[in-house]
Amino acid sequence: MPGDKLTEDVIGERFGVSRTIVRTVLARLHAEGLVDMQPNKGATIAQPSLSEAQDVFETRMCLERQVLVRLAEKVTSEDIDRLQRHVNLETKANADDGPAAIRLAGEFHILLASLSGNRVLARYIDEVVSRCSLILALYSRPHSSDCSIHEHQQIIDALRSGNSQAAIHAMDHHLKAVTDRALLSSTSDKHRDIRSILDRYAS
Repeated sequence: MPGDKLTEDVIGERFGVSRTIVRTVLARLHAEGLVDMQPNKGATIAQPSLSEAQDVFETRMCLERQVLVRLAEKVTSEDIDRLQRHVNLETKANADDGPAAIRLAGEFHILLASLSGNRVLARYIDEVVSRCSLILALYSRPHSSDCSIHEHQQIIDALRSGNSQAAIHAMDHHLKAVTDRALLSSTSDKHRDIRSILDRYAS
């Protein structure tokens, strides 16, 4: 969660790597806006302000419109099948598992970008989706994951029909809905054990 402290020794121990490697990774995540680093205070998961969150979502909307412009020109039946399989995964995910729902929702947009064929655009989408996932973890109000799944399905249906304007409209509606859901401050437990969290990924 945003604000969690990232201790180099603990991360290195859990993944069996040196502090130098951990420091390099944290520096990269800092450059991507996912980690805050303060001199003599170490690293923590970033806590973007509401103003920054709004800027990130505005930028994301512009980028994702271009993804659909590119994708509508070249989308294949195989691409549609891949997108549909991903939405099926979202549907099967545990509705009570908020972090998994956020991750899968973000991966849908990353898949869209990768299918566009523009690697630079895909890289920026990857970064901005990660930052949006962080923002949602911090500010998102409780909601049914069925909303996002239905919105993703509308985007696929528009691409399947070859209607690029409908796809862009569906994306605009979807991202506005996501933005609207990211308005409330988190009331999550601030006393979290980073060791137990990392164990799930290091095992």
